[in-house]
Amino acid sequence: MSEHRARRSRTRARDTGPPRTGADEKAVLRGFLDYLRNAVADKVTGAPEPDVRTGGVPSGTSLLGLLRHLACVERFYFLGEDVGHWPATMRPSATDTVDSVLADYRKTVERANQVIDACPDLTLPAPRAARPGPAPSMRWALVHMIEETGRHAGHADILREQIDGSTGR
Repeated sequence: MSEHRARRSRTRARDTGPPRTGADEKAVLRGFLDYLRNAVADKVTGAPEPDVRTGGVPSGTSLLGLLRHLACVERFYFLGEDVGHWPATMRPSATDTVDSVLADYRKTVERANQVIDACPDLTLPAPRAARPGPAPSMRWALVHMIEETGRHAGHADILREQIDGSTGR
């Protein structure tokens, strides 16, 4: 067995199925969002420097950049924070580390979940920074974050496999 294949077989994680959630709409939406959030965070956990910040595709997308970006999107849609320049959210700074970006992401998710949990009706507007037009509903924000996080979870799967052969959710 080649060294690469042996390394890949050692790092293959057991795949997990979709989450079991509560019965109401908010519990189902939040359950799937949390499932995807954890998948992305797990892909970054333990990824080595400098690979975690090195672009694995021509666009320059990196694992650390994906996690930074997702924290910014969470803050935008659930905490009403403005984002100055979206492309910059994908680029880790020189001082960002796996631990610091993971901690920021987890803290942001915790704060976002408090806002989601406090929302009594998913038709109500989600928090929003000052901008023209009406704010989207909390339902829309949740569905969009599931789509956004799921899309980037797929990117993270590929980037992490390129780094060290690690696969699985």
